[in-house]
Amino acid sequence: MTDFTRVADAAEIPDPGKTLVEVAGEMIALFHVEGRYYALDDICTHDGGPLADGELRDHKIACPRHGAKFDIRTGAALTMPAVRATRAHDVKVEGDGVWVRLRDDATADGPAAHASSTPASTPASAAASAGGSPAATTAAATTGTPPTGALSEDSIREMLKDVKDPELFVNIVDLGLVYGVTLEPAADAPGKQKIGIDMTMTSPACPAGPQLIGDTKRVLAAHADVAAVEVRIVMDPPWTPDRMTEAARDQLGIF
Repeated sequence: MTDFTRVADAAEIPDPGKTLVEVAGEMIALFHVEGRYYALDDICTHDGGPLADGELRDHKIACPRHGAKFDIRTGAALTMPAVRATRAHDVKVEGDGVWVRLRDDATADGPAAHASSTPASTPASAAASAGGSPAATTAAATTGTPPTGALSEDSIREMLKDVKDPELFVNIVDLGLVYGVTLEPAADAPGKQKIGIDMTMTSPACPAGPQLIGDTKRVLAAHADVAAVEVRIVMDPPWTPDRMTEAARDQLGIF
């Protein structure tokens, strides 16, 4: 933990208002709301967006990139697509100046702490709590007897509900990540289909991307009538939280 550093004149920041300051080489978003000052890392934990550029309402700041909201008092992530808190720092007013002291770690949980249904009730999260991984759970679901039944866009989307985001434990269909499904006869495998999936990520640099692509291919390739699976990543239009189904919102505690 650093010492307090003077970062601004108290009179410089309107109420409500915000500004960007530098403390020990780090960029910090400084807020003034209802007579009090608050400081957060100027980083959205979803994809690194600049929080100081976002919209401030009451004690909430919205990332300008994808709309994730954070509590400026604690750093807690309040809405999707962020699931981890950003760091909140100590602030004091001394004389006519505002002083900030950096803290070492984030101190608030993300929205999972307020979820109406706990992730532990899902197979992926149960595996993780037992020392396994969501990827291992998905892979296990594709072993044994290959699934059968007529292939259609609807049946493929149902199969894709077995692919879950490793952080949120919500399937990619309900998250709104699947943009399109195509089927065409496989030229080199009579009677079988080649499946094409157009899907997106919650951000271009989503760390779960490789796992979601791999799990998508494994789940679909396990079907007896599938010859090949192609996953195409599409970033236009960009994903936004309003693409989630009501089921996903309920699971994440977003109302």
